[in-house]
Amino acid sequence: MPGPLMETYRRLPVSFERGEGAWLWDSDDKRYLDALSGIAVCGLGHAHPALRQALCDQAGRLIHTSNLYGIELQERLGGHLTRLAGMRQVFFSNSGAEANEAAIKLARLYGHQRGITNPAIVVMEGSFHGRTLATLSATGNRKVQAGFEPLVSGFVRVPYGDIEAIRSTAANSHNIVAVLVEPVQGEGGINIPADDYLNGIRALCDEHGWLMMLDEIQTGMARSGRMFSFQHNRITPDVMTLAKGLGNGVPIGACLASGRASGVLTPGTHGSTFGGNPLACAAALAVVETLEREQFASRAQHLGERLLCDFADALSGVAGVEEIRGQGLLLGIELDRPCGELVERALERGLLINVTAERVIRLLPPLIFSDRQAAQLVELVTEIIKEFLEQA
Repeated sequence: MPGPLMETYRRLPVSFERGEGAWLWDSDDKRYLDALSGIAVCGLGHAHPALRQALCDQAGRLIHTSNLYGIELQERLGGHLTRLAGMRQVFFSNSGAEANEAAIKLARLYGHQRGITNPAIVVMEGSFHGRTLATLSATGNRKVQAGFEPLVSGFVRVPYGDIEAIRSTAANSHNIVAVLVEPVQGEGGINIPADDYLNGIRALCDEHGWLMMLDEIQTGMARSGRMFSFQHNRITPDVMTLAKGLGNGVPIGACLASGRASGVLTPGTHGSTFGGNPLACAAALAVVETLEREQFASRAQHLGERLLCDFADALSGVAGVEEIRGQGLLLGIELDRPCGELVERALERGLLINVTAERVIRLLPPLIFSDRQAAQLVELVTEIIKEFLEQA
């Protein structure tokens, strides 16, 4: 007889009881090195003292009121995020999918305000934006969409990294209002575009009056080596979405707006019961202030570069390793064959990793990862890759 939970996950045979820093312990007290961070969520690792203190203090004062009233912590958090991003406004939600829903709604409303009856958004092949009906429709992965038709209309798909494809779309479609893109595709396999790609999109959006919308749910909050990945390119988007690392495990998302996107959403056009409540904002404030004070973006940049070099040395000449790529602490090792079984092999050795796009080992270690832990990661991952390829 099935248990009480809907079987929406193929869960691994482990249950964790506690964590500290980059380590997790299961119900049998076995220790695991966490190189996944809850899928880019726990950038500060587990049981970080600043977050723990903020949650305890806020839980003892006030957890929720609703957005019918002013929330001082929300104002403070919004001020930090807009300052750090060089943007103007923010809407708080509970998840990345909800943040992207806000961005999609904002783009459609922006189009209607410009007299476009059926506004469309350019999205990318291989992308991932969420599992709500609108965000899975925007996602460039047929497996996510299968069985949920009819999909939401209003999305025009082009190859990722191909600025000419967007330019061609502009010439043939007159109802485009925005481009929604990940600076680095996470679920798609840690795909990193050419250095001028985002700059090219920014220029096209300015030329046509479109909104440039960046999904930084996985790349944001210092993981890429900058507080936000777009800062590698010295541009500013009109819309940016955040979640994952923003709350270090406490559910919170954000949709930031600037430039022509500012002021589009007005009272009554969007809302959330729980979004940005005092508890979530207290957590996110602790995260943002810690990331900035401890300069974790710089740490992610330097450690990521070291990991790329160490993996390149360790896997040099290994047949079956196609490419090693990354930005900050978003790293991917692509093999020439499906390698999903490596997740369980790593688990057996006390290591948490992920495989995405069937052939890419995805590594998202916490920003607090030590040099010693980085060396352990390289050693363990190299071992399981070599064993896997030799046995195949």
